[in-house]
Amino acid sequence: MKTSRSAALVSSLLLGAALTLTGAGTAQADSSAAAVDYVALGDSYSSGLGAGAYDAASGSCKRTTRAYPALWAAANSPSSFAFTACSGARTGDVTANQLGPLTSGTDLVSLTIGGNDAGFADVMTTCVLQSEATCVARVNEAKRFVDTTLPGRLDSVYSAIRAKAPSARVVVLGYPRFYKLGGSCVAGLTENERSAINGAADHLNTATAKRAADHGFTFGDVVPTFTGHEICSGAPWLHSVNWVNVGESYHPTAGGQSGGYLPAFRNAA
Repeated sequence: MKTSRSAALVSSLLLGAALTLTGAGTAQADSSAAAVDYVALGDSYSSGLGAGAYDAASGSCKRTTRAYPALWAAANSPSSFAFTACSGARTGDVTANQLGPLTSGTDLVSLTIGGNDAGFADVMTTCVLQSEATCVARVNEAKRFVDTTLPGRLDSVYSAIRAKAPSARVVVLGYPRFYKLGGSCVAGLTENERSAINGAADHLNTATAKRAADHGFTFGDVVPTFTGHEICSGAPWLHSVNWVNVGESYHPTAGGQSGGYLPAFRNAA
């Protein structure tokens, strides 16, 4: 009986010690996870244009707490969070205006960039207002730019990020396909135009992923998370033409930021 009580006492002490150590380990892990200095760079897909509730102080950059960087920061409580992404930004704008918060202590960086360099807005304007042949020709022109000029521009901005944040994990996110082919749309662009635009998004993503990998960065593909939520689907997470707020056209809604971009970033970060 005495031996049994002693064994029980030892077991209790060992269990208590194990729980204490486990608790300490969990606290340490939580503390480590929180001790992240995070900087969010990029264009309108990172600033959150299209999601609404814009921060007035961000002006034309249209940053919002509904954008995936702010959503991730709210969920993970990093030790610091700098949000410099800006609607309309091109690669040169990132290097000139957004890299200030980056330091040797930065742990995590996110960005979307390249769509404006490739003429995304002009492509969509051309396709909405002009003929199918003109639309397809403009799409092909953008794809040639992606092949010939964009890689060098991406190299420039990626190198600048790495120079200022040499130890950071850098997550480069892509762009969604805009249209569900054979979907519910009965007017607007033709299926050939929609297919060409989707192909251009894939083309841009492929080029971006290659340049990101060559710099040791992680590419976050949002095409899978947006599948089933494109324009012409039953539950779109992208604005079609918005004549009230034209700039929001073809940008993610708040649902697209939380359901499309946030999971892709969370998985890559």
